[in-house]
Amino acid sequence: MFRGITTLNLDAKGRLSIPAKYRKSLGICCDGKVIITVDLLEPCLQLYPLPEWEIVERKLVALPSHNRQARYIKRRLIGHAEECELDGHGRILLPLELRSRTELGKNISLVGQGNKFELWDSMVWERQMAKEEASAKEELTRELALLAL
Repeated sequence: MFRGITTLNLDAKGRLSIPAKYRKSLGICCDGKVIITVDLLEPCLQLYPLPEWEIVERKLVALPSHNRQARYIKRRLIGHAEECELDGHGRILLPLELRSRTELGKNISLVGQGNKFELWDSMVWERQMAKEEASAKEELTRELALLAL
């Protein structure tokens, strides 16, 4: 399970050093092979250990080809999926094509999501979290008012 948020630096060659606490897990579960793809709704990338991606990919391939939304989802997720491998120093080269599709800069937030990671530009991540927190507080305030608490 991948948990927590870690701030990392993207080097000049576009490599991201995966924290040591995750390297062993990635080595065991997928021999350091991961899939990186775009996110459908957020300006971030998704990083899956290869076996986890294969589960997602099977589900995507099973979607009906005649359905316009299913085709869009497959084109985005499978079409942009890139297989990457941790090098001997625990780094992953983030493909330029994928970096250019998001707002990734030098500072990256690696966000554990259980079976995968999200990769965010750290400033974009902070803005997104502030926006979501404000929205959640508004909704919570309404719910508490309904409950008369």
